[in-house]
Amino acid sequence: MADPLPFEVEKFEIVDQVPNLRVVIFTLAPGQFVPWHIHTEITDKFFCLQGRMVVSHKGDLKSAEFGVGESYTVPPGTPHQVSGKDGQRCRFAIVQGIGTYDFVPVTED
Repeated sequence: MADPLPFEVEKFEIVDQVPNLRVVIFTLAPGQFVPWHIHTEITDKFFCLQGRMVVSHKGDLKSAEFGVGESYTVPPGTPHQVSGKDGQRCRFAIVQGIGTYDFVPVTED
């Protein structure tokens, strides 16, 4: 059974999960996004499967845009938001670990 998410997505599938590590596939419909958040322990390693996606950052970090076959890593404690480029549909796998998963919302300011 999938974990409940504090935001809406088209599809959310936990591929596998063991203590301190999980692999998830997300599909974001047009206009959907993963809101601003951080993880206190885990690293997010994104792998784009369909469309183009954007991982936005706050402060001095530049946003990352990447497409099918490309990957991007967000270290623990880094505020980020995830969406399809220009609000379009995208699908991606994410490896989350090593550590206890959490989702800590961050204000948009």
